[in-house]
Amino acid sequence: MAKKQDTYTCTECGWSSVRWVGRCGECQAWGTVVERGAPKLRSVAASVPTEQAVPITQVPADSARRRLTTIKELDRVLGNGVVPGAVVLLAGEPGVGKSTLLLDVAAKWARSGEKTLYISGEESASQVRLRAERTGTVDDRLYLAAETDLGTVLGHIEQVRPSLLVLDSVQTISTAEADGAPGGPSQVREITGAIARVAKRQHMAAVIVGHVTKDGGIAGPRTLEHLVDVVLTFEGDRHSGFRMVRATKNRFGPADEVGCFEMSESGIVEVPDPSGLFTSEHKEPVPGTCVTVTLEGRRPLLAEIQALVAAPSSSPRRTTHGLDSSRLAMVLAVIERKAGHQLAAQDVYASTVGGARVTDPSVDLALAVAIASAALDKPLAKRTLALGEVGLAGDLRRVPAAERRLAEAARLGFELAIIPKGSRDVTTRVPRLGAMKVTEVASLADALAELGLTRPIPASGG
Repeated sequence: MAKKQDTYTCTECGWSSVRWVGRCGECQAWGTVVERGAPKLRSVAASVPTEQAVPITQVPADSARRRLTTIKELDRVLGNGVVPGAVVLLAGEPGVGKSTLLLDVAAKWARSGEKTLYISGEESASQVRLRAERTGTVDDRLYLAAETDLGTVLGHIEQVRPSLLVLDSVQTISTAEADGAPGGPSQVREITGAIARVAKRQHMAAVIVGHVTKDGGIAGPRTLEHLVDVVLTFEGDRHSGFRMVRATKNRFGPADEVGCFEMSESGIVEVPDPSGLFTSEHKEPVPGTCVTVTLEGRRPLLAEIQALVAAPSSSPRRTTHGLDSSRLAMVLAVIERKAGHQLAAQDVYASTVGGARVTDPSVDLALAVAIASAALDKPLAKRTLALGEVGLAGDLRRVPAAERRLAEAARLGFELAIIPKGSRDVTTRVPRLGAMKVTEVASLADALAELGLTRPIPASGG
């Protein structure tokens, strides 16, 4: 008889190999290949269910009614509150403010009369208390424990019986029932599964803090995101106080909402109207600046693009901050070919205001206008914005959700909007444009001509 041979399986993606390797050949993850025996196919006997299946019309829905955290920006992302029994995973870079935000959530939840349990695996209880005093998040109904063992954490849950659990963080908790070191794929999967089972059984909302890898992805096995109900990412630049909570998965609401916050000395402060954070106020128009409207999830945000065109250089530089460098190179090529601006030998610098990172293609036209304004040293009229995606043929393409973008610009008092041709019906759908004039153009050259930023295109020599 042939000897049965054990295989080695990746705990991350399920890839298998006949021998052990340090790196998975499928997902390229390190240290996730473990020895597993060949699965045995066997029949499973039916068992008597503890609860009988009932028609869906007889299932009570009151226990799943949403509860507000009283933090409007977070409730907006969650879909108007937290569903009891839901498990939320909040991931973000170190120092971005995850613990500060969740301590504020836990305190406000406790002040509403509900028991809240905060489990800290990274700090001692005294350290968390000091941070709570600094941020004003101390309450008698907020229970605090510093634990790293899953069994003890479950014991605290049974004793306190909270309606909200905050676990900071899942990578610091371990159990003897799973193999591997704390934070490993097996440990993280077992911890999350246990918390999810308790949350569903006790109708307790649970928020789990997760770490991220150096690439920005959520650390741990991919199945971690499948085990939870909601996945939130906490984003922000360390050199800027602006923070954003973005939903990437939400079983109970929209998965494209964004909440805006600002880090201050007293903690996390929500920003209900963040448009002013990414624009600058000038007494007089300044060359090389143009405002556009981007979309973060479903929320329109104003963003100011600044450009600087320096003197000719033997080795011209292209430098960006907050923008895609390849997008800048493409826009420069279209400007030179279709609009007559000769910039191949000049340094070009492009940046956003306020540390915003803009990846929306609708920023192309504003970037081109800012570069042309800087090259001619000619400012735009005040309260002017440009909106549109630039094609390689020099044409302008329409952008999604133009109605919301223009309505936001009109609300903030803009007087002129340059948009791609074919969006005429947008002006009829937007309820109030006020005194804002909307001008449609078909190409980049037409947009620059409308703003007085053109140069004659040199004739090709024969």
